[in-house]
Amino acid sequence: MDLVIKNCRLVDKLGEYYIKVEEGKITDISKTPLKGDETIDIKDNFLMPGFIDPHIHFRDPGLTQKEDFKTGSLSAANGGFTTVIDMPNTLPKTNTYKALKEKMKIAESKSVVNFELQAGTNTLEEMQKMMELNPISFKIFMDLESDETLETIFKNLSALKETTSYNGLVATHCEKKAIVKEETSRLKQKEKNEAIDYTYARPTASEDESVKQAIELARKNNLKLHICHLSSIKSLNMARNASKNMSVSWEFTPHHLLLENSAYNIYGTFIKTNPPLRPEGENVTINDLDEFSVIGTDHAPHTLEDKSKGVWDSSPGIPNLETVVPLLLTEVNRGNVDLSIIPKILSENASKVYNLKNKGKIEIGKDADFTVIDLKQKGKFDISEFKTKAEYSPFDGWEYTGMPVMTIVNGKTVMNKL
Repeated sequence: MDLVIKNCRLVDKLGEYYIKVEEGKITDISKTPLKGDETIDIKDNFLMPGFIDPHIHFRDPGLTQKEDFKTGSLSAANGGFTTVIDMPNTLPKTNTYKALKEKMKIAESKSVVNFELQAGTNTLEEMQKMMELNPISFKIFMDLESDETLETIFKNLSALKETTSYNGLVATHCEKKAIVKEETSRLKQKEKNEAIDYTYARPTASEDESVKQAIELARKNNLKLHICHLSSIKSLNMARNASKNMSVSWEFTPHHLLLENSAYNIYGTFIKTNPPLRPEGENVTINDLDEFSVIGTDHAPHTLEDKSKGVWDSSPGIPNLETVVPLLLTEVNRGNVDLSIIPKILSENASKVYNLKNKGKIEIGKDADFTVIDLKQKGKFDISEFKTKAEYSPFDGWEYTGMPVMTIVNGKTVMNKL
C-alpha cells in the first residue's frame, strides 16, 4: 500500500508538491499530481523532514513513574519528533550488554517513533560486547568522573574504535566535578539557600573547564565529540574554534536559549536542571542559533514530588518534547530565527552527527519520516494536554505561534491535529 502526501510546501522550494511513499521510503517528489492507495492533504502547510531529538531521558527501565517508552514516545510524536536518542542513566544504567539488550526490547515493544540508544561507558571488554548491539554512541557524564578516570575512558574509546565497528562518536555532559563539588559545599554553608543558588553551585566556569578538557581528550584520542546541552557562550566559542580542525558538534536546549538564571526566582526548583540556567551575559541565547546548530531537548521528566524537595534534593530535569517546536516557530514568527534553518537544527544536523544516513532530508530514497508544520497556529501551552507523564513545565501558559500538526513515521501517521 502506497501513500501520497499532497499540497506540501517545502522550505527550500517554491510552489506546492506531492510526495509519494512506498514501503516506508520516499519514491517520488513532484509538482504534478501523483496517485496512491492513500492520500493525505496537508493543506498547504510546511512538510519537513521528520524531527530528530538526539537527547531524551525516557526513564525506562527502573524509573517509569517519571516516564516510560510508551508515554515518552507519544510525547515525542505529539511534539513533532519521528526519531529520538535515549540516554543511558536509567536503572540499571545502560552500560552493560545485558542492560542495553533489555532496554532495546523495552523500546521495541513500546515506542511509537524511531529510536536509538546511547550506551554508558564501562571497561573496554564490556564496551566491546555492547558494540554487538550497535549503540548509536557512548555518553560520558563528565561531572561524575575524576580527571584520571576520564583519561582512561577516552583512551578505552579510542581502543574500541580500533577493535570494533565503533565510529568514534562520544557525547559528553560537560561540567567539571571538582568545581561543582567545591562550589556546592561552599554554598551549602549559607544560613538559607534559595533556588537560584543552584546556578552558582554549578557555575559557568565548571562547564567551560569541562568543555576545554573534552575537546583536548577527544583530539588526543582521535574521537568525534558531541557536546550535549551547551549553555555557556564561552564554551560555545571554544567548540566553534575547535570544530575548524576536528570533529566537534554541539546541541542547545530550549530552556538554555530562552531563559537565564533569574527564572529560578519565578519557577523555583521546577526549573532546576544540569547544567543550570546561566546568568545573563554568560549564557547562550536564541541569537546563537545558526545553521550548524543541533537542538536537543534534554527531555528529563520527574514527578512533582521529585521536583519539590528543596534546592539540593529536588531532581534536575525539564520535560521539553512538546514545547520546543512551537517555541522555535514562535521565534521564527518574531523574526529572530530564519525558517530555512528549522529543518537543519531539528533534523538534518542531528542525522549527520549520529550518522542516520536515511534521515534528515526530504529526498527520494530517504525514510518517509515527516513533520507537518502549521506556521500560523496560535495558542497557549497547557501541560494537562501533554502526553508526557510530567505535570510541570516552565513554558506552561506561554503563548506560541506555530505548531507541529502531523507526525509521520516510516509512512504511518502517529499524530494528527490537522
